[in-house]
Amino acid sequence: MTPSPDLLAPKDSAEDLAVFRSQVVGPLLCRDGRTHGELAEALRELARTPVRPPGSAAHRTYSVATLQRWYYAFQASGLTALRPARRAGVRLAQALSDAERELLLEIRRAHPRVPVSVILVTLIADGRLDRTRISASTLRRFYRAYGLDAKTLKHSDLEPRRRWQTSSPNALWHADVCHGPALRIDGRSVPLRIHAILDDYSRSVIALQASTNERESEMLMLMIKALRSHPAPEVLYLDNGATCSGKALATACARVGIGLVHAKPYDPQARGKMERFWRTLREQCLDHCTGLGSLHDVQVRLLAWLNDRYLVTPHGGLLGRTPAQAYADGERRAPVTESVLREALIVRARRRVLGDGTVSIAGTDFELDQGYLAGRNVTIARSLLDPTVLPWVEHEEQRLALRPVDPQANGKAKRAPRAVGTKGVDSVPFDPAEAVLDRFVGRAPRHAAEKGTAQ
Repeated sequence: MTPSPDLLAPKDSAEDLAVFRSQVVGPLLCRDGRTHGELAEALRELARTPVRPPGSAAHRTYSVATLQRWYYAFQASGLTALRPARRAGVRLAQALSDAERELLLEIRRAHPRVPVSVILVTLIADGRLDRTRISASTLRRFYRAYGLDAKTLKHSDLEPRRRWQTSSPNALWHADVCHGPALRIDGRSVPLRIHAILDDYSRSVIALQASTNERESEMLMLMIKALRSHPAPEVLYLDNGATCSGKALATACARVGIGLVHAKPYDPQARGKMERFWRTLREQCLDHCTGLGSLHDVQVRLLAWLNDRYLVTPHGGLLGRTPAQAYADGERRAPVTESVLREALIVRARRRVLGDGTVSIAGTDFELDQGYLAGRNVTIARSLLDPTVLPWVEHEEQRLALRPVDPQANGKAKRAPRAVGTKGVDSVPFDPAEAVLDRFVGRAPRHAAEKGTAQ
């Protein structure tokens, strides 16, 4: 019984928001010899980028101060530090409705050079805002909280694209999927998809896998395979396809402490290193894989090409060094431990415990020793890392063990006799109803009469 990776999702709304925040500051997590001034400029650029929070239908931006707080919190304590505090936050412009706030944001984004006072006077004159509900100073603070103040917007012009790379291996990994030539298996055409993870600094291929699909679960398993043999990257850089933009991959990366960054849509130049690798793979390997009859044959051919040719060939982008040599420059950090991976890949679902203390999971019945949970909905959890490990129940910060139901053992189990009470209703012995009638009519009970006769 193998649990589906589709169940890998944040355990609650707080973790969902924490995962979102880790993705927002993901572009900042690649510590690439960046100076304080460069970090400040990156924060200002990120503050101008609209994002859509979980559960919201509208995009918004975050202030530099907020992004800076998230950035240092995630670096210091990981995902836990990004969980929201259990208290209600104070909103600016509380007298306005959500629709009015969104209107103010849309106007500011469409007309960033128009003074705040002009925006406010215009809306009041048109009757769309009441002058008593918001002042110009409050509106300025409102825009500042969303990174739409005049000082931030003054530096919003885009700079020309420049060549870039990280300063060391395992700072940033690229991940993507390539479509290969269809395979012919048992007389039918089967699609071929190549999943790969590439180190930005060295262009070394961290992991490479042939598959027949491009589901998110395939990329997630490839990522786990890479983390078992390589140090975790600071950032994972992906495109916007369905393979790389689901909750499962985002949740796993955030739990491990990896920042997740997606390239801008319709911008292939931003994925230049990955596209260059795919071109090399096609020219030197995939174009010569016609006639192969199984995924195993394709995988063997891919790994042979990777180890015997690609990794040991001088690369122009590395000033003549090979990807293997460049990757060896990295610090010797240990791979991610199994315990961390196990926690990162926990999937959860809600189930109702039946009256007999059992719960059904994927067609198998499990039983729970805690009888007080019978009839209640509980959280069932298990790790995708090892599907053979039994699931468990998470209840009030505890992990309660589950075990498969053994009907034969239950049928042979000896039950201890019930204790007989001596008070209340338990103190009344069982007698036929006729004994009660005897007391009403004033005659001796039958068993007493029989006893006297016998004497």
